[in-house]
Amino acid sequence: MACEIEFEWVHVSYDETSQFTETYGFSGSQGLVNLEGVLIRPVDRASRTLLVFMHPSSTLQLLPVPQEAARMGAHVLCAGTRYARNDTAAILEKVVLDLGAYIRHAKAVWGYEKVVIVGWSGGGSLALFYQSQAERPTITHTPAGDPVDIAGAGLIPADALVFQAAHISRARLLVDMIDPSVLDESKPDIRDRHLDIYDIANPNRPPYGAAFVERYRAAQLARVRRITATVKETMAMLKDKGGAEVERGFVTHRTLADPRFLDPTLDPNERKPGWCYLGNPETANSGPVGLARFSTLRAWLSQWSIDDSQADGLYCAASITAPMLVIENTADDGVPQPHPRMIFEAAFSHDKQFERAVDANHYYAGQPQQLRQATQLVQTWLRDRQLSC
Repeated sequence: MACEIEFEWVHVSYDETSQFTETYGFSGSQGLVNLEGVLIRPVDRASRTLLVFMHPSSTLQLLPVPQEAARMGAHVLCAGTRYARNDTAAILEKVVLDLGAYIRHAKAVWGYEKVVIVGWSGGGSLALFYQSQAERPTITHTPAGDPVDIAGAGLIPADALVFQAAHISRARLLVDMIDPSVLDESKPDIRDRHLDIYDIANPNRPPYGAAFVERYRAAQLARVRRITATVKETMAMLKDKGGAEVERGFVTHRTLADPRFLDPTLDPNERKPGWCYLGNPETANSGPVGLARFSTLRAWLSQWSIDDSQADGLYCAASITAPMLVIENTADDGVPQPHPRMIFEAAFSHDKQFERAVDANHYYAGQPQQLRQATQLVQTWLRDRQLSC
């Protein structure tokens, strides 16, 4: 039977001073980082375990996964980062510190004995990044070279991890999805027609041949690396100028063009052809919420550069010892089908388990049965490890 649930606003703050203001909300520039979250709990039901959900740029309390977990008896924290709902300037190393502040608060102030990070969607690679640094802290600088004392932050490791319908990393996802047809970043209408999968005049049509896919993937990687080179050149130029200008924002056009959206024979699962987690992929490709659409120079290196980001899930998973549950949604229309299995195989943990939520799409949209199935997988796994109450 589903529990009645209640929602409580949460405020967590900690000391930090930034060299410049990077986001609204008095984060860093006023000497404090202020974080807001929502605690979701069954009414009149105690628990010694807290499930923590965090996404680098989104807030999750209105989504079905954390609410369903609470209705099934769990205490759930939907933890917003300092970059909530706007990843333009997001530095993933600072997001790790934000997550650490919540976990410390959960144990020291609220008194939870156990904390489990549930990494759903973009929260999956974040969970791995956090846990790898909590278990074996090494990072002292961001990819841009700015100091960030993760190594000395005293991060508290989670007691277990759930990697649910999640991708390897933001950088890996962008390489998989960026539109390689763009030839000039300042003029996105100048494109290579033979690489534009949405151009009806493109002779390459689904199902795509292996040679086309190989060329397409190489062109995607090359475009990301061209942008990264421009980012680094711009940062070097600003530094050489020696003035007060230290950061810039920029736009990356057309970033949702994974051929898997149109060709279900590529890494097949039960996803809907011609569709993606943001709706019509051709519309989303140039829409305002596309991956990496708006970014600062530093955020690009931290989040989106495949060669610079430190939040690579495969690398992070290889050093984690905590118990880990990996769930693949078999109709996922957002996460590439191979990613969950790749994370599971890379995980160093001796206690790891792989499960599949059959027919579940990315958001469990219109799928109450699949949502409950996935939530039960998590609850059973936690219960088997005495982590469910």
